[in-house]
Amino acid sequence: MRIGILKCGQSPQELRGELGDYDTMFERLLAGRGFNFDSYHVENMEFPHSVHDAEGWLLTGSRHGVYEDHAFIAPLEGFIRSAYAEHIPMVGICFGHQIIAQALGGKVVKHPRGWAVGAQDYDFGGERVTLNAWHQDQVIDRPDGAEVVASSPFCENAALVYDDHAFTVQAHPEFDDTFIHGLIEHRAKGNVPEPLLDGARARMGEARQSAGIADRIEAFFKAPRAFREHIKQGAA
Repeated sequence: MRIGILKCGQSPQELRGELGDYDTMFERLLAGRGFNFDSYHVENMEFPHSVHDAEGWLLTGSRHGVYEDHAFIAPLEGFIRSAYAEHIPMVGICFGHQIIAQALGGKVVKHPRGWAVGAQDYDFGGERVTLNAWHQDQVIDRPDGAEVVASSPFCENAALVYDDHAFTVQAHPEFDDTFIHGLIEHRAKGNVPEPLLDGARARMGEARQSAGIADRIEAFFKAPRAFREHIKQGAA
């Protein structure tokens, strides 16, 4: 199955050589699952010719806010709406989660409660799932048709499913602790309060359930309607 990765940003230059860029992180996360990948740097205005150039689309994280004035935002929203109309499955992570919501009528803001950094615990239908996160923005109003499939006390709309159209997650299953440490060193200074960074450092080494999210992504891409039915039955 061919998956197009829409790269909405890049990992920090200081980390990219050793740990890879966002597209290669997802290729590692989803390796061995029968996917072939093409990558498009949409942040740099490199877009596919058609929503039909892949059988599914994966939208990555970004340092940008979806509500900011960047040249790639409007065409990316148009692409999302076209893929949605054509029932081509989309997966969105962090910025990808937010831009899909915004493109379909939801609202994203810089959250007044601040940052989520490092290990965060989420309730996925009664299952506790721990994932790394790195965000200040949140989806606060869901689009019509978006259903919550994961939440936390800090992030109500932590994962959403849009029937057989899209599955989106606020956290970063592709980020390991080494990458989080690198973000703390290279992107946190002057932005993230030190107590939050201390908390992220303290939880490094704990188990993450990234493989479980990779399982969900695989299941959604390969059989989105069946994935939705499992969600309804509480079995996803």
